[in-house]
This record gives sequence, C-alpha cells and structure tokens, in this order.
Amino acid sequence: MNHLVPLPVVMPLLGAALTLLLASRPRAQRWVSLTVLTATVAVAATLLVRSSIDGPLVVEVGGWVAPLGIVLVADQLAALMLVVSASVTLCVLVYSIGQGMADGHEETPLSVYHPTYLVLTAGVCNAFLSGDLFNLYVGFEILLVASYVLLTLGSTETRIRAGTTYVVVSLLSSLIFLVAIGLVYSATGTLNLAQLVDRLDALPDDLRLVLQGMLLLAFGIKAAVFPLSAWLPDSYPTAPAPVTAVFAGLLTKVGVYAIIRTETLLFPGGRTADLLLVVAALTMLVGILGAVAQSDIKRLLSFTLISHIGYMLFGVGLSSSLGLAAAIFYVVHHITIQTTLFLAAGLVERRGGSTALDRLGGLARLSPLLAVLFFVPALNLAGIPPFSGFLGKLGLVQAGVDDGGVLAWVLVAGGLLTSLLTLYAIARVWNLAFWRRPHPEMPEPQDSVHTVRTDGVEQPYQGPDRDAHPGAMLPRLMIAPTVALVVLGLGLTVVAGPLFDLSSDAADDLLRRTPYVEAVYPGGTP
Repeated sequence: MNHLVPLPVVMPLLGAALTLLLASRPRAQRWVSLTVLTATVAVAATLLVRSSIDGPLVVEVGGWVAPLGIVLVADQLAALMLVVSASVTLCVLVYSIGQGMADGHEETPLSVYHPTYLVLTAGVCNAFLSGDLFNLYVGFEILLVASYVLLTLGSTETRIRAGTTYVVVSLLSSLIFLVAIGLVYSATGTLNLAQLVDRLDALPDDLRLVLQGMLLLAFGIKAAVFPLSAWLPDSYPTAPAPVTAVFAGLLTKVGVYAIIRTETLLFPGGRTADLLLVVAALTMLVGILGAVAQSDIKRLLSFTLISHIGYMLFGVGLSSSLGLAAAIFYVVHHITIQTTLFLAAGLVERRGGSTALDRLGGLARLSPLLAVLFFVPALNLAGIPPFSGFLGKLGLVQAGVDDGGVLAWVLVAGGLLTSLLTLYAIARVWNLAFWRRPHPEMPEPQDSVHTVRTDGVEQPYQGPDRDAHPGAMLPRLMIAPTVALVVLGLGLTVVAGPLFDLSSDAADDLLRRTPYVEAVYPGGTP
C-alpha cells in the first residue's frame, strides 16, 4: 500500500491543474473537485487501516533514498489527520458549491476558487505526511499561499485589510520556521525527521533547547496560541463562510500537528513541558474571555477556536501517553465541530442577514432545522455529556489528575472553567439569535423569488437590485453538508471507544519513536 501514500498530495494538485484548464466551465470544475476530494477521502481511509495493521507506510519521493531525498510517512497520526481533514474539506466544498449556485456565478469567482481550494488541500495533506522538516515548510507555504487567495475572494476593503494582516503574520511565522530549519541543518547536517532523532539527542542541551524554542515559536503562531493569536479573530470572520469554516477547522490544526510531531519525535523529555502547560492555560482562558465579550457569532466562534487550542497543548504538555492520546482525540473532535459551527454561522447570516447578535432573533421559530444544526455542535463544543467534546476533555482531565503536578491541576481547573464559559457563550448566542423574538430589522423568508436559469439550473435572481442574503431560503446544497458534519460529530461519540484506542496507539508510537524511525530506516539511521 506504500504507493498510495503520495496520492493525497498528488491528486489535489492534478485536480487543481485540471480545474484551472476548465476555468470557463464551472460545472466541470465542480465535478472534478468533488471527484478528487472523494477519492482523497477513500485513499486516506485506506492508509489509516493499513498503517494501523502494518505500521508506518513510507515513500521516498522520486526514488531518492533518504536522507538525500524527501520521504512521505503515513503513520497512524498522519493517516488519522488525513481522514478527518479530507472529509471536512469535501463537505465544505459541497457547501461552497451550494452557496455559489444560489448566489449566482457573477458574485463567486469559481474559476479561481476550485484550483485554489484543491491546492490548499494538497498543502494540508503534504504537511501531515512530511517526513522532512523542509518539506513540512513547503507544505505550510502551499496552504498559506492558497489561503491568501481564498481569504481575499471578492476583493472587498474589509477582506483586503484582514488579508494583509494574515499575510504579514504568516510571513513572519514562515521566516522564523525557515531560520529554525537553517539552524537545525547547520547543527545536525540533516532535515530528515527520522535521522534527526539520533542527531538532536547528541547535541548539547542548551543548543537543543534553542532549536526547540524556535520551532515552537513558528508553530505557535500558525496554531494561534496565546499570545500569538491576536491576528486570528480579525482575519477569519471576514472571509466567505466556507473559507472561514475550512480555515477554522484545519489551518490552526496543522500547526498543532507540527507541535505534536516535533515535541514527541525530535524533543522528547519534557524540557518545555511547563512552558506548554502555562501557554495552554493562558490560551484557554484568554480565548474564552474574548469569546464571552463578543457580540458577533463569527468573532465569538473565532475566540472559542483559540481557546480550545489550549486543550490540545494541555495534552502535549503533559508528556504522557494518556495526555497525548486525549490531545489527538480532541484535535479530531475540534476539526469536525468547529467547521460545523462556522458553516452553521454562514447559514445564520444567510437567513438572518447578519451574524451580529443585536440584529438577530427568533431563528428557532423561523428555521427549526437551522436551530438544530447550530445547537447540537454547540453543545458538543461546550463538552456536554455524552458528546465527543466531553469525552475528550474527560481524557485530558484524567491525564492531568494522573500527572498530579501543580501546573497539571491548574490546567484541570482552567479546562473546567473554560468549558463552563464556553457553555455560557453558546447559550448567549442561542438566547439572542434563536430564542428571543425576531429583531424588527430581520427580513421575512423569501418563499418565492424571481429566478433565472444558469447552466441549466434554476436559481434565485441575484442582480444588483437584490441582496443575496437577507431572508433567502437556505439552499439544500448548503444544508446537506452541514447536516453531514453534524452527523459526523455525533458519530465521533458513537465510535469514541475505538477512536480513543486508535489515538492511544498513535500516542504510544509517537512516544516510543522507534516505529517511525525503523519504518524510514529499516537498517538503522546512517
């Protein structure tokens, strides 16, 4: 099955090239993108099954033997991340297609969107599979360049301003990462992760700590951990709903994945464990306090996104098998739930004309289905039993109690407080946007509107004299993928036992390190 390893990267890149050639044929673009991402989900699932049975799967790119060439490694952690990320990107793509068809192609630059979206997917997959620090950098740059385009779709003043901030911060983190790569290569003579295991262990402790700190700083910016997270709430909410959803679900988690990979494989021993625990506590509390203070649903969700990154750092900082397993489980949960909530926020904006809480009301009566689509993942995010959010937090709390240290107990208390404040924040959204009486300025539902025929499909008229959002009926192609993600989030609860077992196996392999190294170098590292 090793030949399948490059496909999650290669297929989206080839699909991007094909959709670019089909720029004048939107329908063909849509089918190519859907086919490519569906195939990517299937390949990722196959890699997860095979890596669980056979151990890490390795491919030497171009036939160049490591460490001269770049290797792609699909172990259980990488394969699990591939499955959940590919599933989420597929659902968001369907949502964006539904939005584009409903809004009219004049308002949605599909010829740019599909190639860029597939390039973003390829970058994410490359980052997960990379067995080389420089190739990890390349994966980050691929997804970041694509994200620059997606973030500024429509070229509005707000999006350009937010995109500028995002670009500056991303370039800074990339520069720090590149400098760290140069220092690592200068000190060890290699960038291959498996080979670095032995060579970094042989370095003086102070030098190792400097290298570790540089990488943590670069990945911390990408993961939006406190105090490196101020850019996120001003950047993500300005983008189109599907773009915001995929950004919130995936981009910060690639940074978290890089932290997990490097901290366990390259820098075991917990020298930065206390620092990670302190940062985790601050990320949780500052993030959720920011969420409580917001009056816009998208910004509120952006702050909860920052806050819950702290739970993942909590598990990594504990440096235990249970803590790491709970962190991996929570990453899978959070990718799914956070994406779902941002898609639901896009539906709220479409139905209510705004995501500002002071301009919404009565959505539970006007659209009961929309109320359910927000309510279920919101409870899951808050960690209400028996949802997967509760199970992930329970694993982290148990790991913290088992650790018994002062900082671990502080994190346990901080995690519980953050969970309560998350419940308060989403309850506030529910009361103001869904439960109270409709706001006087909210539009009435548009049950029948003038339609036009585009590409053989009847669509609501979206000319210059009509706003595409207020009062618009929710398109089925936007509802269906949101429902699918809600069901997937509930499914995580149903399969929580096997999923946690898989996360535990992945955590054990990460902490032992030998399965990864032996897969890349069966005869031992040179």
